[in-house]
Amino acid sequence: MSAGNAWRAALFWGPRRRRAQSALAQLRGILEGELEGICGAGTWKSERVITSRQGPHIRVNGVSGGILNFCANNYLGLSSHPEVIQAGLQALEEFGAGLSSVRFICGTQSIHKNLEAKIAHFHQREDAIFYPSCFDAKAGLFEALLTLEDAVLSDELNCLHHRHHASIIDAIRLCKAHKYCYRHPDMADLEAKLQGAQKHRLRLVATDGAFSMDGDIARLQEICRFASRYGALVFVDECHATGFLGPTGRGTDEPLGVMDQVTIINSTLGKALGRASGGYTTGPGPLVSLLRQRARPYLFSNSLPPAVVGYASKALDLLMESNTIVQSMAAKIQRFRSKMEAAGFTILGASHPICPVILGDARLASRIVDDMLERGIFVIGFSYPVVPKGKAWIRVQISAVHSEEDIDRCEEAFVEVGRLHRALP
Repeated sequence: MSAGNAWRAALFWGPRRRRAQSALAQLRGILEGELEGICGAGTWKSERVITSRQGPHIRVNGVSGGILNFCANNYLGLSSHPEVIQAGLQALEEFGAGLSSVRFICGTQSIHKNLEAKIAHFHQREDAIFYPSCFDAKAGLFEALLTLEDAVLSDELNCLHHRHHASIIDAIRLCKAHKYCYRHPDMADLEAKLQGAQKHRLRLVATDGAFSMDGDIARLQEICRFASRYGALVFVDECHATGFLGPTGRGTDEPLGVMDQVTIINSTLGKALGRASGGYTTGPGPLVSLLRQRARPYLFSNSLPPAVVGYASKALDLLMESNTIVQSMAAKIQRFRSKMEAAGFTILGASHPICPVILGDARLASRIVDDMLERGIFVIGFSYPVVPKGKAWIRVQISAVHSEEDIDRCEEAFVEVGRLHRALP
């Protein structure tokens, strides 16, 4: 480049580079301020790196010895079940590593259709459709189904200011329907909201079956009764119920006797069913057909890889063959809850494997979590904005594959650390 051209290039590009550098510096300042705010609020989330398979006993990077894991959604211990792993390997060998396509182009294999049929059969519904994630399944449903003529009535724990179940909140926010929020678990308020929503074409009541933060169970019998009275549909998210609640693990609608009254079920392959990813919607056949045509996360996301489909299919087979794993959980949940309450802790919920240990102060919860890890127990604390201010807790999750010795060791560590920090008498 000649001296003249270099001079002209410097005149042209110099100011642009300076403006770009200035914009980047501004961005860094904004981001650093946001990150400092998160740290200052005590809500910074660090990622502990697991160096083993998921299970009740794990290894954690930087921590010596084996660790007892009490914070996984691996409720049935299927994440590392040998038959499940073998089914995934077989699907990988037979159907390949992936489809490199969305479902409606060339991304549907026989195992995808077989799994959807199996999901529908498991939940006793007409049809099912699955997505790369459960977040996608909800995002696809509300936007495709509900229009400006319709209304969605959501439990307040899943309304924007509570930030309880983010996928339901974001999915409802995406749709154009009129939004109503009823108090949790106030059925009189739900009835009042349903009365006010009579002017809309469709009315959809949306709730978790089991609420993920505290293990609280929705009052589905009353929800279904009011929905029937006021001509509404019922949507239940069963992410923290599928596979282990109910006599055969069908979810919250099974023990409450309303399987035939819940219109739409949304759930996940990634918790009790032990998969890495995947979520689904099951319900009336025409609804599922509509979702295949209009649900954007379904239409524009690549298919689930065959190995994941194979894992999930085998997990459902195991559940439908025997309810032994499901039935083994109740005594273990009760053992942990009763021992912790006898020691002086307050535990939310009743019979769900999510056992929130109430502490109140976020920093106290954080210190206890760190000290528990030093004693070989992996648990996680939750504070605002995930839970209300002043109500920080540590969420303990019991798995069917925890032994009684595991549960006792966890409780003993809680008592020791609780007394150390004066959280117990």
